[in-house]
Amino acid sequence: MASSCGKLLLPVARRVGSILTSRSTVLTRNNRQHVNIMYRQFSAAKPLPSSETVTVYFTLPSGEKKAAKAKIGDNLLDVILENNVEVEGFGACEGTLACSTCHLVFSQDQFNKIPEKPTDEELDMLDLAFGLEDTSRLGCQVTVVKEMDGWEITVPVGTADAR
Repeated sequence: MASSCGKLLLPVARRVGSILTSRSTVLTRNNRQHVNIMYRQFSAAKPLPSSETVTVYFTLPSGEKKAAKAKIGDNLLDVILENNVEVEGFGACEGTLACSTCHLVFSQDQFNKIPEKPTDEELDMLDLAFGLEDTSRLGCQVTVVKEMDGWEITVPVGTADAR
């Protein structure tokens, strides 16, 4: 809370879909209340998840292969979590790009077909990943597209929590 010139500012924000709603309530000493409502639209970098799915296969550190249903528009971290694919420590930061525990390795052909390229922030986190390969990506940063149907993606043997 911030206070200035006898006024008390109470900020409130909430997310509704891709719209961030921000409301500030100003209370003055004579108990008058003023409400300002602002709306900001953020462009989505990825499509919203749909009901359409593809099947991707994760090769686990044990060598076991797990099939997972993936909604178009979800990221691969969410796919692993929603399909209860057991990978110890996977996604420790819950997709906030603050660790490298959702590190995945793709074939060169698959890597080249991933629509979005890695950001500088993702590359910085990948530098801290255990078992980094030229075709490594963070699962939280890779959005599922139709072309991924049937892909086999490798979960590396170890994880490094960079937090």
